Amino acid sequence: MNFDLNDEQNTWKKSVHKFVDEVVKPKAREVDENEEFNWDAVRKGGPVGLLGLNIPEEYGGSNVDMVSCVLALEEIGWGCGSTALSFTAHNGLGTAPIALYGTDELKKKWLPLVAEGKNKLGSLALTEPDAGSDIQGGVTTRAEKQGDEWVINGAKMWCTNAGIAEYIITLVRTDPKGGSKSLSMILVPTDAKGLTISPPEKKMGLRGSPAYGMTYDNVRVPLGNLVGVEGRGLQQTLATLDSGRIIIGAISLGLAQAALEESVKYAHDRKAFGQSIGEFQAIQFKLANMATEIELARNLLYKAAWLKDQGRPFSKEAAMAKLYASEMAERVCYDAIQIHGGNGYSRAYPVERMYRDARLMTIGEGTSEILRLVIGRHVFAGK
Repeated sequence: MNFDLNDEQNTWKKSVHKFVDEVVKPKAREVDENEEFNWDAVRKGGPVGLLGLNIPEEYGGSNVDMVSCVLALEEIGWGCGSTALSFTAHNGLGTAPIALYGTDELKKKWLPLVAEGKNKLGSLALTEPDAGSDIQGGVTTRAEKQGDEWVINGAKMWCTNAGIAEYIITLVRTDPKGGSKSLSMILVPTDAKGLTISPPEKKMGLRGSPAYGMTYDNVRVPLGNLVGVEGRGLQQTLATLDSGRIIIGAISLGLAQAALEESVKYAHDRKAFGQSIGEFQAIQFKLANMATEIELARNLLYKAAWLKDQGRPFSKEAAMAKLYASEMAERVCYDAIQIHGGNGYSRAYPVERMYRDARLMTIGEGTSEILRLVIGRHVFAGK
């Protein structure tokens, strides 16, 4: 299988790298320290196409292939994990379900609004206070039909972008009897009466990408705000997460690449025992392991993305890529701090932030434990 990028993908990668180097990376420490989202990246990223990765051109998006999505989020992750996570939540979770399953009316009304970079972003609410990995059985937020409206009641949490979003696609239970056909996706505007968005969570890392809890108290939206088919919410969610896992892996890859680059630079500059610490075998072995693991993760991610672009099954490969890349990033960032020694524990050096940011990657879009279940079931079934 040939993973050489074509001319268009190479040009895209260079364009995104330039954008990140100028707009995203210089503010990475600031957004982390102040827990503030980088709105400048949104305003300038819209025209570049970074807010419409999954949106068809007719609705204002760039609609790039999956490999190009990986390239973009790898670069943004290299610059700032926080900005990368919010861009990922917007593209992969907040707009993809509408682009894939929404009616023409929903697409025309909402997609151009969030693709241009002049307004707020999109978001998706899955997790609940008592339901994380157990999507099918744990969702209790419910929606009932009353006349020409859905009436929604319940609570969600850990919703990235909710407080800076135009709308929240909400996974709800529309059939109280349960089962795999009991869930649906419904678009809820963030200014809807009865929707209360709590202050952003205080997090260990990715502090510039806000995550929120929300409550729905008799929130009313039109029946036409249904995203996709009633009762197909579980299937739509799982398909959305398959693609999202590749992108979380791409952010992990970007974080790891940045940590390696910082480590190489530090190993050149730091002197001990009369020479650069990079001259010592112990440091070179760490750098060798870091670079090797990054390359392995990159190949897994590109393969999963390529399979999706070819219209071939990719669920197992997406799970493998995300599992390995996210755990790899934590190992690489750990070694980056070791190479920096005491300085690595200081906020004055970026590897401290990268380590904290990488920690979420083994949790979001499917924990490592859930991913091993997904992979194991595919392997056991002979797929």
